[in-house]
Amino acid sequence: MKKVLFLCTGNSCRSQMAEAIVNAWLGDSWQAVSAGTKPAGYVHAKALEALSEIGIQHTGRSKRVDEYQNMEFDLVVTVCDSAAEECPVWLGKGKRVHHSFPDPALTDDIHDFRSVRADIEKVMIDLLNAHSEAA
Repeated sequence: MKKVLFLCTGNSCRSQMAEAIVNAWLGDSWQAVSAGTKPAGYVHAKALEALSEIGIQHTGRSKRVDEYQNMEFDLVVTVCDSAAEECPVWLGKGKRVHHSFPDPALTDDIHDFRSVRADIEKVMIDLLNAHSEAA
């Protein structure tokens, strides 16, 4: 099974949604985890609501990137907007990819959470499927 790490700053919205979506839809071939450089300490309720609306019951927790520093990943994906946030640099093994998604927590509007969720679902599933085919 391939492993992917989603990195962000707070690990409360985007990286959590990516983790949950990959584990739900690609869990037979990918194991996803997520972490942040400055974890918020919670998973945003509206991120959980947006996931629930597509049948995903996520029970994640906001984690520090240090928890995974000694693990090997096939892919490490940063999902924070580097122009607005401090994104981590991954020094471990694993191909590194950056794809920026807007932070829905900035507006706290459920419509923004849904939009980001849909974008993450499309982009990350395509990315991981392409990575599986290339390997």
